[in-house]
Amino acid sequence: MADNKSTLVVGLGNNYRKDDGVGLYVAEKIRSMNLDNIEVADNIGESTSLIKVWSNAGKVFVVDAVISTEREGTTHRFDALKEKIPGEIFNSYSTHSFSLLESIELAKTLGELPDSLIIYGIEGKDFSSGIGLSSKVVKAADEVIDMLVNEIQSH
Repeated sequence: MADNKSTLVVGLGNNYRKDDGVGLYVAEKIRSMNLDNIEVADNIGESTSLIKVWSNAGKVFVVDAVISTEREGTTHRFDALKEKIPGEIFNSYSTHSFSLLESIELAKTLGELPDSLIIYGIEGKDFSSGIGLSSKVVKAADEVIDMLVNEIQSH
């Protein structure tokens, strides 16, 4: 999907589970910017497909909704190659049958991790059926977009 020097932004989620669609929102906004050497993936389906999607990318950013004890709209950033990611926040309301963290562990076992893997988790509140993100989640997503663009352009 991507060449060895490319950067890949992956948005995970489900647009029909309200705040769970935040990763897809971020991916679409990044895609609409038409940034050079940036690929965007957002129709992943099974989380295990991530391994194939990022297999040739140099730097990968994944954005997904999370839930923990933090307030709605709180943003978490993890360097998946350098730190332990708290699994409980990525599993609570996930609509993925195979979690993001399980995909990362499988990729590690298979030797299929990208050179760089940054995970952004945005705290959601409403994961009920329906379309649309809550206002605090949209605000946090827009801030993550700015952070992503800055991080991508600084390298």
